[in-house]
Amino acid sequence: MTVVTEGEPNSGAAAHRRSRAADSEPWDDPWMLSYKGFDPTQEGLREVLCAVGNGYLVTRAAAPESVADGTHYPGTYLAGCYDRTTSTVQGRAVENEDLVNMPNWLPLSFRIGAMGGWFGAADAALPGDRPFEILDQRLELDLRRGVLTRRALVVDGAGRRTRLVQRRIAHMAQPHLVALQTLLVPENWSGRLDIRSGIDGTVRNTGVARYRELTSHHLDPVDHGAEGELSWLQVATAGSPLTVAMAARTGVHLDGKPVPVARCDELSDALVAQILTVDAAAGRPLVVEKTVAVYTSRDPAVDGPLRAARRLAGRADSFEVLLRAHALRWEELWRRCRTEVDAARTGPVHLYLFHLLQTVSEHSADLDVGVPARGLHGEGYRGHVFWDELFVLQVLNLRLPELSRSVLRYRHRRLDEARSAARGAGFRGAMYPWQSAADGSEETQRVHLNPVSGRWLPDHSHLQRHVGSAIAYNVWQYYQATGDLEFLESAGAEMLLEIARFWADIAVFDADLGRFRIRGVVGPDEYHEAYPWAAGPGLDDNAYTNVLASWVLARALEALRILPGYRSDELAERMGLGGEELDRWRTVSRALHVPFHEGVITQFDGYERLAELDWDGYRRRYPDIRRLDRILEAEGDSVNRYKVSKQADVLMLYYLFSPREVHDLLHRLGYRAGDELFRATADYYLSRTAHGSTLSAVVHAWVLARSDRRASWRFFRDALDGDVHDIQGGTTAEGIHLGAMAGTIDLLQRCYTGLELREDVLWLAPRLPGPLRRLELELRYRGSWGVCVTVDRKDVTVRVADGRADPLTIGFRGSLVRVGPGEIRTLTL
Repeated sequence: MTVVTEGEPNSGAAAHRRSRAADSEPWDDPWMLSYKGFDPTQEGLREVLCAVGNGYLVTRAAAPESVADGTHYPGTYLAGCYDRTTSTVQGRAVENEDLVNMPNWLPLSFRIGAMGGWFGAADAALPGDRPFEILDQRLELDLRRGVLTRRALVVDGAGRRTRLVQRRIAHMAQPHLVALQTLLVPENWSGRLDIRSGIDGTVRNTGVARYRELTSHHLDPVDHGAEGELSWLQVATAGSPLTVAMAARTGVHLDGKPVPVARCDELSDALVAQILTVDAAAGRPLVVEKTVAVYTSRDPAVDGPLRAARRLAGRADSFEVLLRAHALRWEELWRRCRTEVDAARTGPVHLYLFHLLQTVSEHSADLDVGVPARGLHGEGYRGHVFWDELFVLQVLNLRLPELSRSVLRYRHRRLDEARSAARGAGFRGAMYPWQSAADGSEETQRVHLNPVSGRWLPDHSHLQRHVGSAIAYNVWQYYQATGDLEFLESAGAEMLLEIARFWADIAVFDADLGRFRIRGVVGPDEYHEAYPWAAGPGLDDNAYTNVLASWVLARALEALRILPGYRSDELAERMGLGGEELDRWRTVSRALHVPFHEGVITQFDGYERLAELDWDGYRRRYPDIRRLDRILEAEGDSVNRYKVSKQADVLMLYYLFSPREVHDLLHRLGYRAGDELFRATADYYLSRTAHGSTLSAVVHAWVLARSDRRASWRFFRDALDGDVHDIQGGTTAEGIHLGAMAGTIDLLQRCYTGLELREDVLWLAPRLPGPLRRLELELRYRGSWGVCVTVDRKDVTVRVADGRADPLTIGFRGSLVRVGPGEIRTLTL
């Protein structure tokens, strides 16, 4: 198949990407993502951004007739469905657990006449016959209803023109259903039309170039067949006890009525298809409906995935009926997550919320799954769970807290594995992994590929022990947003206590300093994994790690006071928590070492001894220096030698806490801190950050909102552009950056409104940047639906819907205001 391309191919340079971002917004309105024409260099990006999903699964927006060919990459990923395999890298066995690219349910193509070539096929059917050509194409993602529409005009080698309209959904009400409707209109021909509809189980995990030396085969065929309108395929993962079944029902309609068709089944072990033959007439639209049911052996309440898939596919409603129920569920979600922004060029806001809701939904809540850093949209990071829920749950806590609770339950179910990891390292408590997948064991690789140099290098990022503190923070923030004491009693407090126990045990007293130290870790920066003068990996007294460890210890002690006495006693008895250990927690929480230099918080002990980087020189030599670690390694150097960060590290403290709270934490540790420390620290690290992570712009926008709103808005815009314009150059095609997407929403929801949850009060301190004229948000706080917060240049207004028994307490400029059900309070800025 050949295509007529439109637009300029992406050059890969950061400056070029930014210039395109300014004048090529793919929006006609903020609820519709649109792409005209076809650009092979942008296809991977569009497949990810236009993906449709429902929390149970996500399917990339690859064309139904396409295969993985270096331009297209069909992919369907199911929440929590991993496979463990072994690869050989540099002569040694390397084990990986990957989110599996499941059988492709999309395949649908057509040909004109019995001997014609298939639309989308790489080769023509007869010598000299030209393949189909796409003269015009438009892709539209309707965010309000969760519908992807593709419109195209295709012409075969004989000049026969066919108008094509395809709509697809991943049903938000019936999560096991996906559907594709194809309208075919012959424009200048009549005759025989063959339609091929299939399920392809030959797919592999090849979506990330740097992983292609690793094992990509994950699916083995188990069963297949066809009967009447149904065809089905069942596969099993190669290294894990998981089976997946898909059943497809395909029919043709003319003028709203079923059309009798001749069917021919094409069956092989891993690929099933049906060819449907009909007579087509010029100008008369034929509608092909393909409805597919998907089940796995992990699903509850089924008597086998294949039986369940065949039964559901056979009885599913028509596409139009399915669409109405699907759109209604999206309407409900948008009401609960209403976010109205009065500012220019903020189109991605709804898109990012859309993808968040497609990754974490009511349908994932009962599946025991975490929050994959790249969503369910691709194979980046092998689909693993990192710390991105630290950014995601802040949005969900105030919109859909039941989803936050389910994510925290995922962590609680893996508490025993975290305890085991701590014991294996010689510590007590719980040591959560930096990368998690199915069972909660550490999935971080010990080697990684530098695509710039082509070398496999040691990977020490598993030393990011601060992931445990992020989980503790999420537990506490969820409790503050919901007042869910039952969760704190049943799961949250136990995680808090075990994470606190780990920090108290790993901290070692230094008699010379008169303080406790935490050695051999890696901070959020990720560039620095070792001292340039040391033989082994790990850094000492990472400031973010130590301050947060102090906070966790204090919150764990507070949790014991909050819990009912019987539950505190039960946990103490179960864990063997005695007074002596709790005294140590109090001591360590007040005496952890935090280094300082030049009037700023030092990223880690010894950071001040590192060299300054020649930033101007590297910017002249390289068009994009976001991944300085790869650039320096390829030059035979190491980023460990320099005062340069991939993303915010120390400044993460000012992301999680207000400056006042950070300074209170430092005061509790015995250090002097004030506004000048905040300003100096922010300036110092901002000038030494390469922003090699999409999360970096989010954090810096947040921090600068308190001191430089104009600069904050620039970083907010960078965060918004991150995935829409693939600012990192090719990474979005491997999957969305879910933490950054959620972080941009949270900048609107909490940062620019100044919203904080503490002391059982919802505090507001708006600080709108200049271009942001007005914000209106629908929130859920402490079980109360319909808490509407509106902020503009003059006022902040809080409206509470009828139905709540007790008034809310709103904090504003040091005063408390009560807002009861059905009341509106306007506070003047």
